Amino acid sequence: MSLQSINPVNGKIIKTYKEDSQKEILRKIDKVNIAWLSWKETAFTERSAFMKQASTLLLQRKVPLSVLMAKEMGKPLKDAVAEIEKCAAVCDYYADHAVDFLEDEQIATEASKSYVSYQPLGVVLAIMPWNFPLWQLFRFLAPALMAGNVALLKHASNVTGCALAVEALIADAGFPKNTFRVLLISSKLVNKVIAHPDVKAVTLTGSTNAGQQVAKEAGFRLKKTVLELGGSDPYLILADADLELAATVCAQSRLINNGQSCIAAKRFIVVREVEKDFIRIFKSKMQEKVTGDPFDKKTDLGPMARKDLRDELHQQVLDNIKAGAKCILGGKIPKFKGKHAFYEPTILKSIKKGMPAYEEELFGPVALIISAKDEAEAIKIANDSPFGLGAAVFTKDIARGEQIAATMLQAGSCFVNSLVKSDPRLPFGGINQSGYGRELGAFGIKEFVNIKTVYVP
Repeated sequence: MSLQSINPVNGKIIKTYKEDSQKEILRKIDKVNIAWLSWKETAFTERSAFMKQASTLLLQRKVPLSVLMAKEMGKPLKDAVAEIEKCAAVCDYYADHAVDFLEDEQIATEASKSYVSYQPLGVVLAIMPWNFPLWQLFRFLAPALMAGNVALLKHASNVTGCALAVEALIADAGFPKNTFRVLLISSKLVNKVIAHPDVKAVTLTGSTNAGQQVAKEAGFRLKKTVLELGGSDPYLILADADLELAATVCAQSRLINNGQSCIAAKRFIVVREVEKDFIRIFKSKMQEKVTGDPFDKKTDLGPMARKDLRDELHQQVLDNIKAGAKCILGGKIPKFKGKHAFYEPTILKSIKKGMPAYEEELFGPVALIISAKDEAEAIKIANDSPFGLGAAVFTKDIARGEQIAATMLQAGSCFVNSLVKSDPRLPFGGINQSGYGRELGAFGIKEFVNIKTVYVP
């Protein structure tokens, strides 16, 4: 069996990788677990030095790593560079703060000493997607290693080159051998890895269906999981919103990473009073974006990561038009690029409850306009979703926007007059079918530790 990396611009095979045998899988798990026995005893100062070196190497290698991402999943080169810089930042963040996050917490009781200690769990399996090949990995890997855990990675097969590049970078940064290893396996072997007794926890970023399968297997084995799954993030445009700002941010968020982001804006819920004006400005902002070769500096949108994903998205668009949605921009496969994975920026309006798009996630450059009669209905529509990853509200009344974000929108991250984004300093994750648990911040590093009570009479 083999894994293939295919260039979504031209459909050509970049490289074929031989899958790990059962024997090799077990060997890697065993070696990583052995590495943990010494790594967990390593001082924070040493862990931090290795992590700082990883940050340095990321910046030194950002050109070849950016080129690799552009080839493997079509990310525009300028976006790939920004992703690598963000990975370096998360390495620095945890190198600087892990020791404080995991410091023993003294608790006053009748004992002479009682406190909470944060101890590493051991081998953590990460199952990661292709859309942010390095960022999705480092936002897990940096806190996991700094907490004293070791890691195994099952990456998406089309970005195997990125996975192996990170494995090499971690080794070159000086981390002890086998603290991080890549498993070259298909999805069908994931359950066997989860079941292995040396694997103590699992984190997955991916679809809701994939999360359900991982949660089922890990739950049966009584192993901790963190799941960051799909989303259909609502952006509320209220009657008093700055429409120029709102349209600019909404277009940026919808088309970020070629429209392939869990926390991209997907549903634009517009109060009827400003709907016509918002659509006019928003459409012009979407039309301004340049689709083309990821290596061209002018390109805003490259291809989607795979042709089958593009075709699936196009079928969703057609199904919703058939159900009554109106396509006011795009909705077509570019003729000159049709044999590959490109898709036009698209806007569907008149989306109503009962249409597939009202509840489904459209993972690509397709924006959905939903009309609301007023603020109250806009909030109700925003929360009428099986997902709960991110949300945003646009209004000139900042205090009201904060109130809506903090107490009325049901999502893991809620922003005011800004696009939803992850930040190393802030916890990130969702609710409902968008998953559970948190990455990043102080909360993220504590997901995969034993929160241990120590009592001394």
